[in-house]
Amino acid sequence: MFTGIVQGKARVVKQQKREQFMTLTLEFPAGCTDKLQTGASIAINGTCLTVTAFGDNQVDFDLISETLRATNLGTLEVGDEVNFERAASFGDEIGGHLISGHISNTCEISEIERSADNCIIWFEAPQELMRYILPKGFIGLNGCSLTIGEVIENRFNVYLIPETLGVTTFGDAVVGDKINLEADPQTQAVVDTVERYMASHHKS
Repeated sequence: MFTGIVQGKARVVKQQKREQFMTLTLEFPAGCTDKLQTGASIAINGTCLTVTAFGDNQVDFDLISETLRATNLGTLEVGDEVNFERAASFGDEIGGHLISGHISNTCEISEIERSADNCIIWFEAPQELMRYILPKGFIGLNGCSLTIGEVIENRFNVYLIPETLGVTTFGDAVVGDKINLEADPQTQAVVDTVERYMASHHKS
């Protein structure tokens, strides 16, 4: 599990693509791979990936077809940066909300409003996910635990503080970027339960 508090940015140094498979090599900031082990989980842009090899601050991951289909990781090029968070340990402070690392789908940045101290980013999401996206609810975007602002049809926004813009890739985001989206698991469970109840009640 992860907390949605991104620990920093890693850089793509190598990628090897085959049909429906990719090996991704990332370079992490100094000290961020301490006590790492093969088989450990790291969230990359919010996607839970397994470490297959590491050394000299560089870490390898294997991406299978479902990961390439559901996330933005398959579009990465050498030099691109990604958000990362190492798996949470028992006793860690949960500053965001619990994130599984299982991406629901991608959404697209449709508008960015910047001012001196604020940044509002609007996203367009697949219609089937909008029932889980509620004002003041939680959402995982490229691994960041964020609070949803406004929701209008199939669009929603989030408000980002300078700290978030500096630590994550959102500081360099542009309109059209594809962003990994993980719906809040608790919200999803509640909505699905209510929908099943209403459907069965309607039949009876």
